[in-house]
Amino acid sequence: MPPPVRNRQSLSKDKFVGYFAPLKSQTYHESTQSRGGGVGSIRSIAWNPVGSLVATGSADRTLRVWNPEKPNARFSTDLKGHAAGIDKVAFNPVKDAELCSLSKDGVAKFWDVRTKACVNEVKDLGDAHALAWAPDGSSLLVGNRSGGLFRISPTESAILSSHPQPVEAYQMSFCWSGKKVFLPTREGSIRILSYPELEPILHVNHAVKPGESDEFILKGHTAPCLTAELSPTGKYLATGGGDAIMSLFETQDWICKRTNTRIVGPVKSISFTFDGRYVVGACEDGPGLDVTHTETGEHIHTFKTAGPCHALAWAPTRYCLAYSDLGILRIIGLDADRK
Repeated sequence: MPPPVRNRQSLSKDKFVGYFAPLKSQTYHESTQSRGGGVGSIRSIAWNPVGSLVATGSADRTLRVWNPEKPNARFSTDLKGHAAGIDKVAFNPVKDAELCSLSKDGVAKFWDVRTKACVNEVKDLGDAHALAWAPDGSSLLVGNRSGGLFRISPTESAILSSHPQPVEAYQMSFCWSGKKVFLPTREGSIRILSYPELEPILHVNHAVKPGESDEFILKGHTAPCLTAELSPTGKYLATGGGDAIMSLFETQDWICKRTNTRIVGPVKSISFTFDGRYVVGACEDGPGLDVTHTETGEHIHTFKTAGPCHALAWAPTRYCLAYSDLGILRIIGLDADRK
């Protein structure tokens, strides 16, 4: 089942611009120069399930957990221990203070952010760059650039199971029942695998032509499909590709209902609002974040940025968008909640 829609008033598309127009983004400052000192170092952003914390992982090995209400780094938590850049961070969907971080050195670390303690780590994951929690928080899926796909646990130091793939997989997404995984591939398609078996889902009541695979595959991109995200309602699957297109598949019939072609470069991060009404894609090749109305495909609003954006995430309980802008964390929408 999808997570319950929070008891928050949704914004109609005619009120969205008016809601955000007077708001300014809040900048979150590091107290000292980052370890790598490079612009654009934030590669992943994640909220905890109640929206009270935001984690950022950076190419310079910085792993930080922020209180959205306190933008100075002295009020944040700096988690140290990774030996290489961090590609993904993600909170356990059922535990507010359990965070997983995934590093380029093939190590996944699990943290209790209340105590700053690393409570577990899993090694030998290769050049890992994709990470997703199962909806019940009991296991995770990790993908690397060599086609490796691994099931891991927050409580076990050994890899639970390994499932080599024919092509490199990118940022995957679970269905809300936890029984299927949507796996973007270098070929531009999205494979649907059973979980935890990680076996291909096959066509049902569908004639397969001679020589064709009977595997059920979604085709939506002419370049590598880089990310997939299921809406909170479960109605739509959004995918982003290297062809600068964000596609929206309706999960009832798996037809691509609409596409966003306004994005100027590869779409590497996608996020829906808590109610599933709006979706945003991040692109590190150009400024601005375009908001799309999910049901109609209309362009609703553009959040202006100073530069490219590598990662973004809508809060799970309110209209607040966290995003990277020239390597700095920004959040817009907080001041509306304070009114």
